[in-house]
Amino acid sequence: MTSSTPYTVADVMTTQVVAVTPSTGFKDIAAAMERWKVSALPVIEGEGRVVGVVSEADLLPKEEFHEHGPGMIEQMRRLGDTAKAGSTRAEDLMTTPAVTIRPDATLPRAARLMADRHIKRLPVVDGDGTLRGIVSRGDLLKVFLRSDEDLTAEVRRTVVTHLFPLSHGAVRVTVSHGVATLTGQVKDRTLIPVAERLTRSVEGIVDVDCRLVGTEDGTGR
Repeated sequence: MTSSTPYTVADVMTTQVVAVTPSTGFKDIAAAMERWKVSALPVIEGEGRVVGVVSEADLLPKEEFHEHGPGMIEQMRRLGDTAKAGSTRAEDLMTTPAVTIRPDATLPRAARLMADRHIKRLPVVDGDGTLRGIVSRGDLLKVFLRSDEDLTAEVRRTVVTHLFPLSHGAVRVTVSHGVATLTGQVKDRTLIPVAERLTRSVEGIVDVDCRLVGTEDGTGR
């Protein structure tokens, strides 16, 4: 018994992606970030294979050391930053290998990867590493913008009708601001915890208030 198919990265990602090549210059990278209001850009080569990501953090060392160069001790302590401060092309500025994700990955997996790596955007690539899209933190929240009516219909269709084919008519489902409430009587009380768990797994449901009661114990007694 399962609920609806979980949303994947492919369902929420942006397919129109702004990218740069390894030879793209510093000013062009900064201009692209400003124009498209993004904090990071995938770096691609060939037929679209992602080889790295260049972010605002990669550009900041050049601004930081613009007026005065770092001293010898600071150079030794921050070799990566001082090297980037003297770079002018994406291939020298980018972080590589890029942290990427596949289109069929679940949204919780994408969220966990972003949290673990402290990044806001992930290039989405296929099995060959070719860029297919980009997914951001905001994209992961799209499922929570589903209407209460849509969520109500899905809970009734994929949970209530599926679990309780004989008594589903006695179950009332309401969703308000993403919180699902299930009320009514069902024949098999042992399925009530399952109904709550499956309702909670519906993408977009924020919380569940399960008030179902059973008339039998599932053995026919």
